[in-house]
Amino acid sequence: MKADRTGLSIRAKSNLTGWSFILIAVVMIATFYFYPMVQALILSFKTGTGSNLTYTGGSNYVRLLSDKTFLTALSNTFIYLIIQVPIMILLALFISVLLNDSKLKFRGFFRTAIFLPCVTSLVAYSVVFKYLFAADGLVNSLLMKLSIIQEPIQWITDPFWAKITIIFAITWRWTGYNMIFYLSALQNIDSSIYEAARIDGASSFKQFTKITVPMLKPIILFTSITSTIGTLQLFDEVMNITKGGPGNATLSISQYIYNLSFKYTADFGYAATVSYSIVVIIVLLSILQFKVAGDKK
Repeated sequence: MKADRTGLSIRAKSNLTGWSFILIAVVMIATFYFYPMVQALILSFKTGTGSNLTYTGGSNYVRLLSDKTFLTALSNTFIYLIIQVPIMILLALFISVLLNDSKLKFRGFFRTAIFLPCVTSLVAYSVVFKYLFAADGLVNSLLMKLSIIQEPIQWITDPFWAKITIIFAITWRWTGYNMIFYLSALQNIDSSIYEAARIDGASSFKQFTKITVPMLKPIILFTSITSTIGTLQLFDEVMNITKGGPGNATLSISQYIYNLSFKYTADFGYAATVSYSIVVIIVLLSILQFKVAGDKK
C-alpha cells in the first residue's frame, strides 16, 4: 500500500483523520457518561451517610430485596409500564395512520397540535394536570355537569385514581412523540403496495394488519423500548402531581432514588444501588422485547 512523506499509509492516514473528527466527542462521552456510570457502580457497594462512605460489599443489594418501600415503588412503576406503554403505542400508531391520509384536511395543524405536548415544560404541564384533576378542578366540574358522576373524584388523594391521573398525564405528553416516528416510517412505505392490496380486495383493516404493522415492526420495537426506558425513569409527573402520595401509592423508582439522596438522610450508596436496579430491569426488558419481536440482530 502506498505511503505519504510521513511514512503513513493512505488508509492509516484516512483512519487517523476520521478519529481526529470524533476524538473530542469520544472524550466527552467517556468523561461525562461512562466514567459516572462506573463511579456509580462502585458507589453502590458502599454505605454510610453523606460523604462518609465505607465499602460493605453486596450489603446494599441484599437490603434491596427486603426494602418494602423499594418494592412498592417497583410495583407502582410496573403498573405504569404495563398499562400506559401499550395504550400509548397503540394510540400513537392509530393517530399516525389517520394523519398520514393525504385526503385529510389540516393535517399539519393536527400533527403539530398532537406533537406540542412533548415539547412543553415537564414541571409546567405537571402543575397544570394537578390543578385540572384537583377535587374542585375542571375535570370534575365537567364530569358533574354532564351528570357522569354525582360527586367529585379524588384524582390526587385516592390511591387508585392517583395512578390513573399519572397514566393520563404521561400518555398525553408522550403519544405525540411516538406518533412522529410512525409518521416518518409510514411516509417511506411505497403507496403502490396499498394500491395493489386494494385491487386485490383487501379491506382497510387487512391493509393495516398485513402491510402497515409488519412494515413498521422496527419502529414499533424502537418506540416500545424507548417508552419502557422512559417509564422506568418516571420522575417529574409523580413528583409534581402527587409527590408520590397518597402514602407511597404513586411513588416511582426514580422518585425513591431522589428521596434517598436528598429528602431522607443522604444515603448515596444505597441510592446508587437502586439506580442500578433500573439498569438491570431495562436490560432484561429490552432483551425480552427483542426476543418477542423476533429480531436476531
